[in-house]
Amino acid sequence: MSDISIIGTGNMARTIGARAVAGGNTVEVMGRDRSKAADLAKALGGGATTGEWGTAPAGDIVIVALLYDGVVPAVTQYGDALAGKVVVDISNPFNSTFDGLAHREETSIAQEVAKAAPAGASVVKAFNTIFRHVLEKGRPDVFIAGDSAQAKASVEAFIESLGLRPLDVGGLKMAHWLEGAGVVTVGLANHGVGNLDFALSIAELPV
Repeated sequence: MSDISIIGTGNMARTIGARAVAGGNTVEVMGRDRSKAADLAKALGGGATTGEWGTAPAGDIVIVALLYDGVVPAVTQYGDALAGKVVVDISNPFNSTFDGLAHREETSIAQEVAKAAPAGASVVKAFNTIFRHVLEKGRPDVFIAGDSAQAKASVEAFIESLGLRPLDVGGLKMAHWLEGAGVVTVGLANHGVGNLDFALSIAELPV
C-alpha cells in the first residue's frame, strides 16, 4: 500500500481519497482552507489526516487535485517541500468551449509542473481521462505518463490498490496527448455517447 497526500478538497480529491482509503492506503489531505481539509479527512475516515498547506507532504505520492490553472502555482508555492516526491497531475486544461486545450503549445500541465517542481521530484500524469462519478463507481482503465520508471511503478501500484488497471502510455511528453484524450471524452459525452457514464479503455483481442 502507499502513503498518499492529496492537495485539494474538491470532488476529485474526495473520490480519489475515498478509493485510496478503501484500498488500504494512508491518506493525508491538504487544502488552502484547513477546515475544509479537516472535514474531508474526517469524511474519508480510515485514519485520514490533515496536513498544513505548503509544508512537506507526508505521502510519497502527492496527488494535485486542483483545477488546471491552480496546479503549477501550487507546485511552485510548495517548492522544495516536494523534493523526492512523486507528483501526480490529474488536471484537464480545457478551453472555454470544452472542445480544445487552453494552452496552444504542444505542452501539458504535467510538463509545466515538471519545470516548476524541485530537483528530485518526479511528475506523472494520471486520472484525467475519467469522469469523477465513473472513477467513484466504476472500474475504468487509468492511463499514465511520466519520465521516471520508478515513479510510474509507484503510481501503478497505487492505482492497482484502487482495484483499477494502470496503462502506461510513455514519457511525460505524452501527457499532452492524454489531455487531448480528455477533450475527446467530453466530445463523446456531448455527441457519440450522449452521457457521462463511460470511460476510455483498452480492449485486447483474445489470444
